Amino acid sequence: MKDWDIQINYGVKTGLNEAFIIDGKKRTEIIKEDPISEEIIRPILRGRDIKRYGFDFVDQWLINTHNGIKEKGIKPINIDDYPAIKKHLDQFYDELAKRADKGDTPYNLRNCAYMDNFSKQKILWAETMRIHKSDRRNFPRFGFDKDGQFVTDKTCFFATGNKLKFIVAVLNSSVGRYLCSQYVSILDDGGYLMQKIYLEKIPIAPYSDELQKLIESNQPEEIETEINNVVYNLYDLNKEEIIFIETLENQPLQR
Repeated sequence: MKDWDIQINYGVKTGLNEAFIIDGKKRTEIIKEDPISEEIIRPILRGRDIKRYGFDFVDQWLINTHNGIKEKGIKPINIDDYPAIKKHLDQFYDELAKRADKGDTPYNLRNCAYMDNFSKQKILWAETMRIHKSDRRNFPRFGFDKDGQFVTDKTCFFATGNKLKFIVAVLNSSVGRYLCSQYVSILDDGGYLMQKIYLEKIPIAPYSDELQKLIESNQPEEIETEINNVVYNLYDLNKEEIIFIETLENQPLQR
C-alpha cells in the first residue's frame, strides 16, 4: 500500500474524551443554547463502529476545537467565539489543562496537520480488529466514508487518496483477509493490530477498472463472490491457491 497515492493517518487524540466527545442529546443542548456551536461539532466514529464497506453511526460527536494548520493558514479555534461550548468544556477545565494532548490553550485539541483530510472520502478501519467466532468471514472490516462526513477517534486509522474504492474491495476480499493475516501483528489475545506500519506492507494487486466499476455499481456485500473472482485474477492465482485461501475462511487465521 505504501506505493499507492494514499495517505494513512490515525484518528483524533483528544486527551480527554469525556470532555470532547458528546452524545446527540448534549449536542442538541449546546446548539440550542448557541446555534453557532454546530459549526465545530462533527460526527465521530470509533473502531467498534466500523463495518465491512460501511459503519454504524451511534450518535457520538466530536467538539472539534482544532489547533489550526499553520502550513495552510488555518487559525486555531478561539473558544471565546463559541460560548456554549466553552461553558461545557469549563466543567472539565482542570483536567483539560493537565493533559499532554492539547493545543495552544487547554480548550484546543492537539496539533493535527491532516485535520482537513477528515473531510475527504476515506477508507476506515479499527486499529485492533478481532475475528468474530460466529462469523469468521467478517474479517477484515474496512469501511468507507464516501462523503467525508466523519471524524474518527484514536481507535481508528483512515486512508485518503486515489483509487480508494478499488483498494477497499481488495482489502475486504478473501485474498485481503489472507494477506492481513500474513502482514499485520497478532496480539496475545488473538486480535490483529492493524497499524499503518503493517498495512503499508500489504501488496495490492495492479489497478483494475473492472473491479472499480463493479464496486461502484453494486452493494459490495451482495456481490462478494464476484469481487473475489476478480481479485483472484488480479493476483494471478491458480485453482489450488484459490481453494487454499477459501478453505482458510472457515478456520482460525494462521501464519
